[in-house]
Amino acid sequence: MSNRPHAPPAHVIGQDGRETDLLHWMYARSDIKQLRGNPQKVIAAIDEYHTKHNQLMNIGAVKGAAISDLIAQRKPSIMFELGGYVGYSAVLFGNSLKAHGGRFVSIEKNPEMAAVANQLVDLAGLRENVRILVGSSNEVLEELVREKKELKEVEMMFIDHWQRLYLPDLWLLEELGVLVPGKTMLIADNVIMPGAPDYLQWVKASPEEKKKLLSKLNVGSHHPNPDLVFETVVPEYDTDFGKDGLAITKVL
Repeated sequence: MSNRPHAPPAHVIGQDGRETDLLHWMYARSDIKQLRGNPQKVIAAIDEYHTKHNQLMNIGAVKGAAISDLIAQRKPSIMFELGGYVGYSAVLFGNSLKAHGGRFVSIEKNPEMAAVANQLVDLAGLRENVRILVGSSNEVLEELVREKKELKEVEMMFIDHWQRLYLPDLWLLEELGVLVPGKTMLIADNVIMPGAPDYLQWVKASPEEKKKLLSKLNVGSHHPNPDLVFETVVPEYDTDFGKDGLAITKVL
C-alpha cells in the first residue's frame, strides 16, 4: 500500500474561482488581438491580473527568469513539470524551450486548471511546443515510462505541485530509472515558503546519509535509490509572498 498523501482541499491552495476569472479577464481585454501568438504579452497580462486583481500562485517574474536562464544554458530537448496551475510556467518555459526547438510537458491533476492552462497556451501560440496532461503526477509519470515508453530520461524537470508530494515523486523517478547522472536537473519551487524540508534533506544528503534515512522513513510502496549522488543549491528570492527559494539539483 502506498502512503502517498492526499491532495489538500481546493480552497486551501487558492483555487476559488480566480483562475477562471483570469481567463474571462484575458479574453475581454481590448488588446486581445495583440496577445494572440505573443507569449511575452500573455505573461505580462497574467502578471497584471495578479498585481491589480487577484494574486495567483505562479512562479512569478523573478524566479521565472532564473529558470528561463537555466533552460537557455542547458537547452533540454524536453522539460517536464509537475503541477501546472493556470499555465503561466507552461507559457514562460514553453517559449524558452521553443527558442532551441525543445518541448514542454506539464502534468496537472485538476482538470479545470488544465483547461485554463490549455486556453492560455493556445492564446500564446505555443500549442505545438506545449503539452498538458491531466492526472496525478505519480500515475502520469508511471504511464509515460512503463506503458507508453515516452519518458526514458529526465533532462530537466520543474517540481511545483504539493510540497508533501515532492519527495514521494522524486523516489518514484529514482525507481523508474529516468534520472541520468551528468544530465538530469531538477528544479523544485517553494522549498522555503511554505517549505519542503523532507525533500531538501534527501537531495542534500550523501548516499550514506540517505541509507540511514531509509532505515527511519516510511517509504510505503516506493523504492528509492540512495546511491544516486545529488548536488543541490538553494538560491533565495524576494517574491510577492515573501522570501522563497528554488532547490536546483543536478544528478552527478
